[in-house]
Amino acid sequence: MAAHIKQGGAPVAHALTIGQLAKATGVGAKTIRFYEQIGVLPTSNRTAAGYRQYDQSGVQRLRFIRRARSLGLPLRDVKTVIVGLDGGPRLAVRPRLLALVRRQLSAVQHRSSELGLLQRQLEHVLHRLLTSPRERSREGCQCLDTESVGERQPHGRVARRRAQLKGPGERALR
Repeated sequence: MAAHIKQGGAPVAHALTIGQLAKATGVGAKTIRFYEQIGVLPTSNRTAAGYRQYDQSGVQRLRFIRRARSLGLPLRDVKTVIVGLDGGPRLAVRPRLLALVRRQLSAVQHRSSELGLLQRQLEHVLHRLLTSPRERSREGCQCLDTESVGERQPHGRVARRRAQLKGPGERALR
């Protein structure tokens, strides 16, 4: 069975085995079986010997799933969108996908904000470690205290400090 396959999108001449589908889409055979098991990918046709066979629609569906997953879209949500591709009105797919992408973008923006706060806290701790005298306190080590760095320090102050946070043999933090 020689199918004309090229990873990334060349047309498929005929039915593909699971290995050929995996090669054509970049999705592992084990993942393909899992997607089929949970209903994200329709059950494949089988040969008399029991081998799975996929057509071009299986390739397209798997590429759609792969793109959605690469954007961080949760599989359970991708599944609800895909249900619209299985005989439902295609016009209903776009609004559901739009809502899902908006929700994911909002979550990414929130995480990005949290990571920015974490970065400022780490820069503050690093600055304290590099500039504070090494003395013992009766209250215990306070070198990792951040004192609400994200709320207290103006943004420009953190940026100016980056150039100052060099130790011997270190480059400035970026």
